[in-house]
Amino acid sequence: MRTVAVTLLAALVLGAVLLAATGANPLEAYQAIVTGAFGPDGLADTLAYAVPVVGMATALAIPLRAGMVNLGGEGQLVLGAISAITVGLHVPGPLGLVAALVAGALAGALYASVAAVCETRMGVPLLVTTLLLSYPAMSFAAYLVRFPMRDEGSSLPQSDQLPADVRFAELAPSLCLIVAAVVVYAVVDARTPAGFETRVTGWGPRFAQYAGIDRPALTVKLLACSGGLAGLVGAVVVLGFPHRFIDGALITPQYTWIGLLAALLAAANPLGTLVAAVFFAALTSGGFAMERVTQVPRELTAVLQAVLIIFLAAATGLLRKRRNPA
Repeated sequence: MRTVAVTLLAALVLGAVLLAATGANPLEAYQAIVTGAFGPDGLADTLAYAVPVVGMATALAIPLRAGMVNLGGEGQLVLGAISAITVGLHVPGPLGLVAALVAGALAGALYASVAAVCETRMGVPLLVTTLLLSYPAMSFAAYLVRFPMRDEGSSLPQSDQLPADVRFAELAPSLCLIVAAVVVYAVVDARTPAGFETRVTGWGPRFAQYAGIDRPALTVKLLACSGGLAGLVGAVVVLGFPHRFIDGALITPQYTWIGLLAALLAAANPLGTLVAAVFFAALTSGGFAMERVTQVPRELTAVLQAVLIIFLAAATGLLRKRRNPA
């Protein structure tokens, strides 16, 4: 925790230097970010953005806790979203709402499991399979909303809107679902044998081997859980406004990659991942206010995120060298 605090402080100091170099007042810029993210006019937008970011951060933290990196979050997110829309358009009423959420989670879980099987059975590295499998999923979803599922009354590549009884009219249900997912992850991580096996595997393959842990089976389970939560996040997003699937709408905001940054920053710790994800969401949301107030491009917030990760990686490496001197 101390390492994270020092890293955050160093990143903020460097950000202040960059802001000063552009001619802006760093204190004014940071105040604009905080006000824009948590003020009366910006809190709702920050929460709306934080829901998918926290969800994806938690989804990617699940295998990361065991030292496994899932880079296929975007494909699982999109596949879960298009599956939820498909079910929601054909199953009416509250049952359709529940069925859409389940369909999204199942689609993401099954698709992520394919990557896990490719590693455990064929020896293809998880980094490669998860990343490359994203592209067919995104292309398939794009095809569906451009042709068979396209809204005929629109020139945009988007699906029809969900019926009024198969959608989230407010942010509260989405927020509750994501918070529940974080709580479940935290309880499983801290209180169950599965959580212990995951942490032991993260310490190193030899620890897992000595403990008698079936790593291939654990890989499939963790990737299925990770993909399932990513698919659920996709379903949650499309069930909310604008209640339809729009090609590219889930990719452009960078939910997956910002979520991965948050999981890395927190070392996949459940509570730490939540805090880091909210921090990044607030930083991104507040960047718009900073741009309005100081005329500094909001892309500077992305620079701060990158610097934060670089500083954290450097600090972690230095600590390891001190603990394990040559």
